[in-house]
Amino acid sequence: MAEGSELIREYIYSPEKQQQLYRRSLMIVIIAQLFGGAGLAAGVTVGALLAQDMLGTDSLAGVPSALLTLGSASSALLVGRLSGRLGRRVGLTAGFLAGGIGAIGVVFAAIANNLPLLFASMLIYGAGTSTNLQARYAGTDLAQPKQRARAVSLAMVFTTFGAVAGPNLVGVMGRFATSVGAPALAGPFMLAAVAFILAGLVIWVFLRPDPYNVSKAIAEAHQANPSQTAVDADLLAPAVRNRGIIIGTTVMVLTQLVMVAIMTMTPVHMKHHGHGLSAVGMVIGIHVAAMFLPSLVTGVLVDKVGRMFMSYASGITLLLAGLLAAWAPADSMVWLIVALALLGLGWNFGLISGTAQIIDATTPATRAKTQGTVDVLVSLAGASGGVLSGMVVANSSFAVLSLAGGFLSLLLIPVMIWSRRAVDKL
Repeated sequence: MAEGSELIREYIYSPEKQQQLYRRSLMIVIIAQLFGGAGLAAGVTVGALLAQDMLGTDSLAGVPSALLTLGSASSALLVGRLSGRLGRRVGLTAGFLAGGIGAIGVVFAAIANNLPLLFASMLIYGAGTSTNLQARYAGTDLAQPKQRARAVSLAMVFTTFGAVAGPNLVGVMGRFATSVGAPALAGPFMLAAVAFILAGLVIWVFLRPDPYNVSKAIAEAHQANPSQTAVDADLLAPAVRNRGIIIGTTVMVLTQLVMVAIMTMTPVHMKHHGHGLSAVGMVIGIHVAAMFLPSLVTGVLVDKVGRMFMSYASGITLLLAGLLAAWAPADSMVWLIVALALLGLGWNFGLISGTAQIIDATTPATRAKTQGTVDVLVSLAGASGGVLSGMVVANSSFAVLSLAGGFLSLLLIPVMIWSRRAVDKL
């Protein structure tokens, strides 16, 4: 056990202490998310533009986003495994620090105009973005079933402040970068490096006792003493648990694929139609706000009206986002903002409802490992969206990409219908 057994034992049979630790752990995660949100925004906002400048072509502008998400995929697996063995504290700290190192590498790659270093650094930088996403799970380790979606939402909503500040500091950080002899597009990655490292330090110093280790100890005590109340996921049949994991994963994978594909090429689309870097930062900043800021309301809705209903809402909202992005006049900031805000909102609905389904369907003993594996698939979906988005736009148009993404999101509806029918048969 990563921490002293005496320290953990006092929480096992005390629901009051468990709730105290739940609230404290959630607060620490929230503070880390404030920094982590600023870190993840850099790659989202200027990664494609940096690649476009260095490569001189649009067709490969989605490569940094793809590498970022591939890095997220591999690191999600490693962070999940580390968290499963040693606790959230070790796993999340390692992931955030790796993200900070990757951001530093991107800065040096931009200064040296070194493409291999840029690609390698974006891969490592992806560890910070996946860790920032995985941190949402740490707030749910000791949550009761009816608290889980709200716990996820609280962790996510505070990501908003950093995530919105990041894109809107693009101009400021760009000027700072040029003042020290670096390209303007390296500036946001300087901010990312500091933000990710600070997030890692917050987790390492303050997230103790580790909530995941405590939750595993509670589950082990329940197994050893049948008189204790069973963990809720243990009451589910294996077939129901597996189906819950499949459905939750599908919801998150589809929403990630659609969101990343459209979001990645929006800055390039805007640049082609005369929008400046500050305008790009504003649109992406509002998009990122819509990804996270509605989380408080979304979490309540997921817990109250159900995981499936909010999954339906995700598919419909993403469809509307795709239609608006395709049909909006390219020179209209208002319509671009509305389209990207809906894109973020649809992703928010899907991520929180899908995450809640994964937590519901797993037990403490396997939860971190399963969560890491699921986030690998989510990141790979994002990588696919990033790669394909550049190719689709280069060979057709941004409108075709947006329409394809919108209609792809409708697959969530038959998936939910299949899930309901399968459960009814059990």
